[in-house]
Amino acid sequence: MAFRTYGARVLYQRVVAVRIMYRALSAEVHPQSHADFLKGAPHRKHPGVTNLKTLRLPDELQKAAQAIIHGTEVSGLVDKARSLTNFLWSRKRAPEDVTLRERAMALEKNLWKKTKEKGGDVDLQLLETQITKKVLSDLRKTTYHWSPMRYDEELGVVYMVAKLAGGYAVVKRVLNEIKKRDPSFSPHSLLDFGSGLGTAVWASHSFWGDTLKEMVCVDNSGAMNTIADRLLRGSSGKNEPVIKQVYFRQFLPVSPKVQFDLVVGAFSLSELASQKEREDAILTLWRKTSSYLVLVENGTKEGHQILMDARDILLKKQERAAHDPRRPSVFAPCPHESPCPKLFQLPLVPCNFSQAYSPLPLPGAPDRLTERFSYLVLSRTDWAGGEGLDWARLTAPVLRRPRHVHCQVCCSSGELKRVVVTAHRHGRDVYRCARSSDWGDQLPIIQPEDDSSNLD
Repeated sequence: MAFRTYGARVLYQRVVAVRIMYRALSAEVHPQSHADFLKGAPHRKHPGVTNLKTLRLPDELQKAAQAIIHGTEVSGLVDKARSLTNFLWSRKRAPEDVTLRERAMALEKNLWKKTKEKGGDVDLQLLETQITKKVLSDLRKTTYHWSPMRYDEELGVVYMVAKLAGGYAVVKRVLNEIKKRDPSFSPHSLLDFGSGLGTAVWASHSFWGDTLKEMVCVDNSGAMNTIADRLLRGSSGKNEPVIKQVYFRQFLPVSPKVQFDLVVGAFSLSELASQKEREDAILTLWRKTSSYLVLVENGTKEGHQILMDARDILLKKQERAAHDPRRPSVFAPCPHESPCPKLFQLPLVPCNFSQAYSPLPLPGAPDRLTERFSYLVLSRTDWAGGEGLDWARLTAPVLRRPRHVHCQVCCSSGELKRVVVTAHRHGRDVYRCARSSDWGDQLPIIQPEDDSSNLD
């Protein structure tokens, strides 16, 4: 019995010695030390973590929203809010005139070809009329029928029930990344384009309430501006707003020289009628930006494509008369300025992320929901390189397994890769950071060439 006890003790001491030796070897193989990228933070709060836990509305905002709901006479409010949510999620861009003409010409060409194959004597004038009617009929059946959203007071309240909590959570999640990665940023002015319910004002005020002195909300819907103002004034509808220095406009400031430290456009580009209108709006918003431009859309293929178009416009188009010559730099989520690799994947999967939130407490509402979104943050400061670290973006949920972690990342090289992170190959710090990270976070990837696989 004593021999067994002694043998077990010796075995335990050997295991401890091997672990110490392994950690020493790992530190030599991976010289990037704990202090290099953790900056003294624990692994679960490493600098790349930008996700937030389940978010809820500020108390004043939630009480104001409930007061508006109690004072409204909209019947079937919850069902209408659910229908509006589904409609906005499935909403597509308006088809371009050029695209419609190309489709019409292709349909007409195909019909003429089929007619010639049949042969026989035909009345060409009558045939041309029939083909024209057939082309128009097919286009009506297969073309998305886009129409602008026109918010009156009733639809504005429905939109508030549907999107207030989720919209606030998403914008706060995106702004949190700026707050964490650029702690010295202290904006004095905010421009919210397509401001809707004013969620960008509430989200930005939660981070920079002490420094923000001017917040301009631009929305072409007077009814929506009225609801946003009522939300700012609290549940009692008092004259003093909870957040001061907020100004509502229906049009963007005219002067090209007027800039704002922070410019936000959340779920607004998708509401513009054409690619030309979106391009003009994007260039105008960039001219208004002195530090950060934040764009957010639904996490659908349409939303992702709109943001990638905006990214291409700003990175590739040089304005002739630029009052601020500083070029845009991609701050998030892309760790590179190459074309988005997800656009070349089949089947096409949008680059999107998710944020959990607590919805408004209404009958039948769950305690927790998630909002799927895509976003783009551009900066007037060049963020390439990131202090010499090679940070990658986690583009899918992390799969944690015993002694290893499966990560799908978008790398600074512009490639999508699957990486299996282990303590042996990547070092203990990177491995523990990977286990503590999740979809949407950044991760410092230090890997051998044969340790990853491209996603084609």
